[in-house]
Amino acid sequence: MHILVTGAAGFIGSHLCERLLARGDHVVGLDNFDPFYGESIKRDNLSVSLASDRFILVEADIRDRSAVLEVMTPCLDAVVHLAAKAGVRPSIEDPIGYQDCNMSGTATLLEAARQSGGPHFVFASSSSVYGNNEKVPFAENDPVDHPISPYAATKKAGELLCHTYHHLFDMSMTCLRFFTVYGPRQRPDLAIHKFARLILDDMPIPVFGDGSMERDFTYIDDILSGVVAAIDRPRGFRVYNLGESRPVRLDTLISELERSLGRSARIERMPLQPGDVRRTYADITLAGNELDYDPQTEISTGLDRFVRWLDESMPSDAGPLK
Repeated sequence: MHILVTGAAGFIGSHLCERLLARGDHVVGLDNFDPFYGESIKRDNLSVSLASDRFILVEADIRDRSAVLEVMTPCLDAVVHLAAKAGVRPSIEDPIGYQDCNMSGTATLLEAARQSGGPHFVFASSSSVYGNNEKVPFAENDPVDHPISPYAATKKAGELLCHTYHHLFDMSMTCLRFFTVYGPRQRPDLAIHKFARLILDDMPIPVFGDGSMERDFTYIDDILSGVVAAIDRPRGFRVYNLGESRPVRLDTLISELERSLGRSARIERMPLQPGDVRRTYADITLAGNELDYDPQTEISTGLDRFVRWLDESMPSDAGPLK
């Protein structure tokens, strides 16, 4: 298959490119190396993919219509749209920027895909669209009309755009609601990575609330299995939850991270933040039935793998973590 991956240099994107290349696909990676975090990190993420003669890197912004039209060639079988401004809290500080990138960028890609012949379009959505849904676990047919952050609103808008293009142009659209993905290469601003670095530096970690907040932490390998299955199984218009379906309390996560690191955490209690949801919990029945999605990685195993990667990626003169 010939597949375009946007956000290819990011955490999920770089892993996905490697997974697709390993099975023999041809991959075009699109990324603008946004300075949200270090460019050198993203370029390191792509080191394996760049060694393949079936990988092409295009440095461009998803809002650049001419660049997007150029890479959206008729030979593409699928587009996996991962590129976005990410993060709930930053979106509250920059709602216009998030709207511009996440909504205008998605519209630009969809229109280019339509003009190129309509390859299967896989859109990376988010569990944040559920907001503070009282019903658990969250199912794809639950109402998602009350997002509580600009980021969540842009992801819901992206799903609506995908449905519109499916309805008008009979394009195959798959929206994947990711639930708190973690693992090697996780963005440095996300909780597990941020907490691990602070614990290693003997710095306090900010804990918002009393530690009872729950997240459905999902290991990167499980997410990739769901994404690849979605690429291979277009079904018109579909929305799938991709989570672990085993929510973990924040205080439990910290205890597991302490165990894996062999270090104790210093806790700095902070008030709950606007835009943060109380819990996420994925109902993965539909993904299991239609994608054979079956996540296997428990939080203790996933954290051990993450810490092993973190140890290997630290400077050689820093010494082992334990």
